Amino acid sequence: MPHPPRARDLGLPFSGTSGTYNAITDVPGVTVGFSTVIEEAVPGRHRGLCTGVSAILPRGASGEITPVWAGVHSFNGNGELTGGHHIADLGWFMGPVMLTNSHSVGMVSHATVGWIIDRYPQVFERDHMWCLPVVGETYDGVLNDINARGVTEAHARAALDHAAPGPVAEGNVGGGAGMIAYEFKGGTGTASRRITVAGAAYTLGVMVQANHGTRAAFEVAGVPVGREMTEDLVYPSEMGSIIVVIATDAPLLPHQLNRLARRGGIGIGRNGTAGGHNSGDIFLAFSTANPQENPWHTPDVMTLAALKDSHLDYFYTAAVQATEEAVLNAMVAAEDRVAVKPAGKLVRAIDHERLRAVMVAARGI
Repeated sequence: MPHPPRARDLGLPFSGTSGTYNAITDVPGVTVGFSTVIEEAVPGRHRGLCTGVSAILPRGASGEITPVWAGVHSFNGNGELTGGHHIADLGWFMGPVMLTNSHSVGMVSHATVGWIIDRYPQVFERDHMWCLPVVGETYDGVLNDINARGVTEAHARAALDHAAPGPVAEGNVGGGAGMIAYEFKGGTGTASRRITVAGAAYTLGVMVQANHGTRAAFEVAGVPVGREMTEDLVYPSEMGSIIVVIATDAPLLPHQLNRLARRGGIGIGRNGTAGGHNSGDIFLAFSTANPQENPWHTPDVMTLAALKDSHLDYFYTAAVQATEEAVLNAMVAAEDRVAVKPAGKLVRAIDHERLRAVMVAARGI
């Protein structure tokens, strides 16, 4: 089956050098898995399911459960990322990052706790260990009967079990299956950038669950394409959210990762959104460098490496570029879906040829 086109395949201009897969999995050790739940309406049960779960494993399914250093930022807080208080206070988290719909956060958290306990039983037998899973959400109630709560424990565990390196599926997949971006079909998107600083090469990758923006605000490379593509609008005002996950193998400490996470706001702003009241725009950044034992066995004195703060500009730029591209990759890969609320409304994916024509007229690409 051919891979869906990506934003670069349409000739859209992007700055920076991407990694091998132009995906978050270009960061060594990071794996991604999905479980997509698509069901036609079943009378008495649901009006139709179009949802799912995405799993990002910072160190893959390794033999040990170890923390990654992290930072978090809420650009607009009309949404949820569980574990955020823990990250803000301690600067790390353990286990995967999960993305799903708003009403499935509890189920996905429950399933992730079970998956971690089953995968690392010796830790829980030996220590007073507990799990605080990181679960982000965006609302898919237009294209999915969200109140039917169709995501099960099995779906969440399947996403975790299927996590793999290499190319990452985009568009109508996993937690992004039922999402809408700039009133086009949205969903899951990813991108990456290579960075050379202080004589060393690093990678930064981004994955988004894009469910935000109004058509009138939509821009590509500074071109207000949304003003030219006004058919099939969905919302009278912004009604969605976006989760941005930024990963890197560079040695960055929590205060630096908090600052890096904030650059997700500039990245999504490149495509036009102002972060409307109804939008939950929440960003997580983590580093796979400086591996440590789990906190119950951390040495009394820890030795950590870190780039000096003045080198962060390279990573800020990469995060902005990759976030902008990941959102467009989600939209370009997406496919039309028929709404369940209001029933029968067609939410169209962006028309590739129309987008190219608008960009050619404006920029001559």
